[in-house]
Amino acid sequence: KNKFGEFVNFEAYEIMNRKGLAILMRSRMMPSELSNKLPINISGTMPTSENNQLNQNSSSSMQNHERELEGVRASMNSAILTSKTDIIDSVLNDFSEGYVTLSFEDRKQLLLVLAREYDVNRTLVRELIQQYLGLEPPSGEKGHVSGLEESLLTAFYRTERSLRRALQPKYEILFERLNTHPGGLKFLSILRADLLSVLVPAALELHQITWGDPASLLEKIVAYEAVHPISNLIDLKRRLGIGRRCFGYLHPAIPGSYLLTVELNNPSKSLCVWLSIRQGDTIAEGTVILSTSVSVSTGAIGTTFFRRSYTFNCFGAGVLTGEPLIFIEVALLKGVAQTIQEVLWDDPPTLESEATCALFYSISSTQSGLAGINLGKFLIKRVIELVKRDMPQISTFATLSPIPGYMQWLLSKLGSQSKLAEADTEDTPHSLDGISGSTFRENILQPEEEMALVDSSVEFASGKNGMEVMWKLLTSKDYEWTSSDRLLSVLHAPLLRLCARYLLEEKKRGKALDVVANFHLQNGAMIERLNWMADRSVKGLCQSGGIMVNYVYRMDKIEENAQSYFSEGHIQASRDLRRYVEVIQMKEPPAERVARED
Repeated sequence: KNKFGEFVNFEAYEIMNRKGLAILMRSRMMPSELSNKLPINISGTMPTSENNQLNQNSSSSMQNHERELEGVRASMNSAILTSKTDIIDSVLNDFSEGYVTLSFEDRKQLLLVLAREYDVNRTLVRELIQQYLGLEPPSGEKGHVSGLEESLLTAFYRTERSLRRALQPKYEILFERLNTHPGGLKFLSILRADLLSVLVPAALELHQITWGDPASLLEKIVAYEAVHPISNLIDLKRRLGIGRRCFGYLHPAIPGSYLLTVELNNPSKSLCVWLSIRQGDTIAEGTVILSTSVSVSTGAIGTTFFRRSYTFNCFGAGVLTGEPLIFIEVALLKGVAQTIQEVLWDDPPTLESEATCALFYSISSTQSGLAGINLGKFLIKRVIELVKRDMPQISTFATLSPIPGYMQWLLSKLGSQSKLAEADTEDTPHSLDGISGSTFRENILQPEEEMALVDSSVEFASGKNGMEVMWKLLTSKDYEWTSSDRLLSVLHAPLLRLCARYLLEEKKRGKALDVVANFHLQNGAMIERLNWMADRSVKGLCQSGGIMVNYVYRMDKIEENAQSYFSEGHIQASRDLRRYVEVIQMKEPPAERVARED
């Protein structure tokens, strides 16, 4: 019978594999071991009949619990493996209805089964790759294929098809079927919520990444660095060396590497290597590991990886280092840096004993599937606690951050306002239901700024107004304006002022429009200072005209700032930064200010 008391015809579920049926039947028919034992109470006497009844009830409850879990597991297996379209909806209903009745721990156990047992069969993939590489490619021209070459092509296509099929995890089939199943999308959101709940900070391990970590981990840092790309090994070593720190969040379910002292098929030769295996494998002193596919390296990037069968005799317990979900890079300095050059190329670095500022200059996520989950908030707080504990003299915690959306916003404003200004000058009727173009026009530039721009840019750009000239300068090839001291001087004031406006006043759904600003503000930081020409790289000039910003984390204000920003959208900023927007607010008419805020 199923959980509704109905008799089930198992022939209709022939898509269940034998193992699934065996587990299901065994869980229903196997007597509990606890029911065959009579527990002894504290006095040493046999329990009363009442206690026996309670024990039997507990045993029966445990049996029912295991039976329900195995039933849901069997229905999940059926939902993945069935090829009969006429019963797929019924099977998916059984799985989803059974899943929501499980406890959180049972759901977690079931999801682990889904991830491990229905993942890619890597042994099969390796065999298919070897088989594919062993095929002789046909050499005949198109339209002139012999019988032998036709059979070779058939073997190629067959192997490629098998390889594509083998590279698809079986759990993807379940997700695809749920996505088209009535009510399946809602159920997928429940699955996602359960998966995310496993990623609570308490389940994450904070690991300080050093040059001594395995090559596999260091390669991940190089590959996933999203803010300031790592150019070479010297650059990487500098970021992990004196006066620098790098911390990452690891999760125990993600495969990692163990540092082991091992013996390579020869008792006289032992060395310290990194052994890449999955967490969950038993690694302890004295363990002998036999594997057909093991990655071995001495921990340095670029070393040779051996792909043969080895017997490993472990002489020391393993130290796990897995793939980071997110990592942050920190520079220990005497003050808050104003340019990224002094952070990346600080030579010699500040003595750690003399440092008073911990500067966060890069934070990168490695898992696109975790977008929207603010692990960075917890990572920053943990890192502040660790640095403060190890180096009590550090009193300032700040960032040197990019402003990725500034130039896109500014160029859009300059383009639209330039056209409106041109229309007003020519008395061209730009109207919509009787509303003139001047209703939407803003004074992006002050009169003195506009005049200086037009006068100074004759050699580089021309236009009908200052906004058009600025637009042409900022979009010029190779950013020619950065090579002119005069243009840098003229652009300095308006670009900083407009950047302050962008960070403080331009919002989306009540929060900062800039994604990096929104990230730090919701974490409890305040905007401290804008830095002119802080990043002269192509990326820095393209994103923000070379401007970078310092956010400061004051330990006694973090929670208060975060709550104020979350509930009211209030942005904490220094007095110097607010002066940029206060000046323009005093000059512009109230109607324009209201239109801009809307």
